[in-house]
Amino acid sequence: MKAIIPVAGIGTRLRPHTHTQPKALVPVAGKPIIGHIIDILVEGGIKDFIFITGYLAPKVESYIKNNYTSPEISIQFVQQEPREGIGHSIWFARELFQNEKEVLIMLGDTILNLNLKDFLSVKHSVVGIKKVEVPGMFGVAEINPEGWIKRVIEKPTIPKSNLALVGIYKIKNPKLLLEGIEHLMENDKKTHGEFQLTDALMYMIEKGEKFQTFTVDHWYDCGKKESLLHANAVLLSNPVFKSVVHKEWPQTIIIPPVSIGKNCSISNSIIGPNVAIGDNAIVNYTIVKDSIIGAYSELESVVLEHSIIGNDSSLKGLSQSLNIGDNTEINFMP
Repeated sequence: MKAIIPVAGIGTRLRPHTHTQPKALVPVAGKPIIGHIIDILVEGGIKDFIFITGYLAPKVESYIKNNYTSPEISIQFVQQEPREGIGHSIWFARELFQNEKEVLIMLGDTILNLNLKDFLSVKHSVVGIKKVEVPGMFGVAEINPEGWIKRVIEKPTIPKSNLALVGIYKIKNPKLLLEGIEHLMENDKKTHGEFQLTDALMYMIEKGEKFQTFTVDHWYDCGKKESLLHANAVLLSNPVFKSVVHKEWPQTIIIPPVSIGKNCSISNSIIGPNVAIGDNAIVNYTIVKDSIIGAYSELESVVLEHSIIGNDSSLKGLSQSLNIGDNTEINFMP
């Protein structure tokens, strides 16, 4: 089965980090988002990949080519220009999968923890779902009394369901999917200004395609800072993840779970918990927790919490010297 992974988006909610790198390469728990996605799919038996790139495409392609060069894995790239939504991106790859019996689509900013083999074994077309508290932020699925999806809608103003689409889809009828996308484009049917995959799925449902749901226990939508840091903490805390510490550093305390890259220089610091530091970083006289620190970055005399520091950044001297008298309250919180 071929896996189609759209990674063309700009990632505006993750700015400033996506000014210089695509969202798919933002690190989580010591690895870019796209690396987690590929590993999940390869572990589930997927060997044939189609990546739909766009924004900063050469960086995405370079990472994938440099890290997934196994002869057992087939990789193809398609560039989406202009970029007018996920449904639109799938259309650009149509020649590579239109004759397939079934395909898997997984969004390039979503990390899931699921049994992929069970998901793929579902008889009919199937989408991953999870109950959420604010369904209006996502695509949602409405279920009929027999358990089939009767409607999917992208970011509804008044949601009639709290079942969010988590970004993984198995399509049993790729030709009908492409027919639906073509219908949207020919009639200029956009939702929120884009040609949505959700609307193409709704076209399929209206044409009689049966869709089942598959409940996902753990879903990390890495599209914004808060969810990215949450995903980082959860992945680092996973029992199968072992804190990556390549050496001991002088006068430094490591509080697991952490992931520290290669060739880092760390001294006189407290690192952790829930900290991922990229390769070749320099950290001195620093306290950092619940944060992601990019490669080649330099931290000195800072206290960081719930922070994301990009690659090749420098942060020094974020500390205070205070002389506080009795009965005084100081609050530096924003």
